[in-house]
Amino acid sequence: MSAPLAAPPGRLHRRAPRREARRRSRRVVVLATAALLVLLLAVLACSIAVGAREVPVLDVLRAELGAPLAVDPDERYIVLSMRVPRSLIGLAVGAALGVAGALVQALTRNPLADTGILGVDAGAAFSITVGIALTGVVSISGYAWFAFAGALVTTVAVHLIGATGRSGPDPLRLVLAGLALGAVLSGITGMVTLADPDTFDAMRSWTVGTLENRGTAHLLPMLPYLGAGGLLALVCAGSLNALALGDEVATSHGVPVRAVRIAAIAAITLLAGSAVAICGPIGFVGLMVPHVIRWCVGPDQARLLPLSALGGAVLLLAADVLGRVLVAPAEMPAGVVTAFVGAPVLIVLVRARRRLSGL
Repeated sequence: MSAPLAAPPGRLHRRAPRREARRRSRRVVVLATAALLVLLLAVLACSIAVGAREVPVLDVLRAELGAPLAVDPDERYIVLSMRVPRSLIGLAVGAALGVAGALVQALTRNPLADTGILGVDAGAAFSITVGIALTGVVSISGYAWFAFAGALVTTVAVHLIGATGRSGPDPLRLVLAGLALGAVLSGITGMVTLADPDTFDAMRSWTVGTLENRGTAHLLPMLPYLGAGGLLALVCAGSLNALALGDEVATSHGVPVRAVRIAAIAAITLLAGSAVAICGPIGFVGLMVPHVIRWCVGPDQARLLPLSALGGAVLLLAADVLGRVLVAPAEMPAGVVTAFVGAPVLIVLVRARRRLSGL
């Protein structure tokens, strides 16, 4: 019986570096996931423990689990009815913003784009403001549909403007269109708010993005939409990898380009619209997090999207905790903190990346 033919030496030499590169890539993904989970647990603990009033959080939790401890009703209310729901909202909204930012960057092929820069957040906020002014609806389940409509119309409008011309979607044109449209919508939103101060008195902090005074009544109605948006994002992740090579290449690989774009836009609409409806427009999370994650683990959307969700939750919760500490006993909205702290961090990261790449 003849011996099996051995593979040519040249092929073996080519396969070995590829296998080593795959192993190294998997190790990086595992390390990044572990690091993000540790950070998430740390900021989650800080979010529950840190506040204007010192509360023995462990005693409250132990009492809830059945330990025979006497707990002040006020302390129990602060932990269970305020801080825990607020932390859960930070997790959900941060994850939604991280995934939405990664989708926007994949769809526009621009690593420095996000829902804030492309005007999606401003469109959702504008639609909510106008809807409340016209209908008087102030419940989140009532004005959520305005948020989805505003996010969808703005996303489609910016994409159509950026896609004009023979060359297809242009990253620079998309950013310019989003910035211009977002500025116009933000101006109109401010004008409507000032024209009817009584209606929008309770929403003044919402306009800059905040987790303050947000509870389960704000989160629970939006969970189905957040879940649907996340599921859509994961379903089209593999096709977005092909789309990054260009529409023609993606089509030649059998990718339904139009269906993928529609699914991605629907996911962005659900995620960004839900986030704005809950906490108001919070910028920068969807810009920095996917950019940093991509720098660490590469552009594969199957890895990028879940890690962006973890990173977005970490960043938003950390910003919320910092907002409680920096101006204590008052609070600084999380949207202000993300812009104030995040912009210099992104500049440093971009400069460091350019130095490492020799540019």
